[in-house]
Amino acid sequence: MNERPGPALDEAPNPPGDATILASWHRHAEAWAVAVRENQIESRSLVTNNAIVEAVASRAPRTVLDLGCGEGWLTRRLADQGRDVLGTDAIPALIRQAKAGGKGRFQVLSYEDLAKGAMTERFDLAVGNFSLLGHTSVNGLFRALPQLLRNGGTFIVQTIHPLLSCGDLPYADGWREGSWAGFSNAFTDPAPWYFRTLESWVKLYTDHGFSIKEIREPLHPQTGKPASVIFMGQINRSSIPANRLGSGADAC
Repeated sequence: MNERPGPALDEAPNPPGDATILASWHRHAEAWAVAVRENQIESRSLVTNNAIVEAVASRAPRTVLDLGCGEGWLTRRLADQGRDVLGTDAIPALIRQAKAGGKGRFQVLSYEDLAKGAMTERFDLAVGNFSLLGHTSVNGLFRALPQLLRNGGTFIVQTIHPLLSCGDLPYADGWREGSWAGFSNAFTDPAPWYFRTLESWVKLYTDHGFSIKEIREPLHPQTGKPASVIFMGQINRSSIPANRLGSGADAC
């Protein structure tokens, strides 16, 4: 999905759901791997790839969970820095591409799997790089994160900047049409995605035991406008109700 906004979809008779996003990625896994490896996405090669690597490095984690890792470029880049990185994705074809690429560990896991406790390993840092596009699945992932991170761990999200992706639509949470404009003809039938305001992103963090440590807005060198927004939140277990912590929550 690129950064152009589409019309709102929430008023449709049957609003789209997270399964629609996964279905699209199943269809486009091979084309996506080619686009990433051939640097076909200008904003990524100019700005956002380095921006997310620098954000992760600023927290100096030893272990990292790359959520929605796709074909695995970020996992490999972080592994090249000497970090122990596990990349997860719900799309088996993308994990196959990732494993063929070299460094890093990879596993097929959806956000729903993680929300159900499929992962027992704990990490210093989790990162979602343009990979949190849904609604229910993202909410479930945030609920699971206290079990995935060591106390004091960090969750970093890079996503489309809400102020720029809103377009002429109301600045309010809701489903939007996707677009493959600027991509090759291999990309068809774009999936919808769930738009969140800046306030809603921050609330997702604070409602699940995180304090926002930093928000970055990497600028596109040609337009001078934000190419994305990066949220960096640190988990604080003392702020999470005891009935929401499982038996592994005190892992360190």
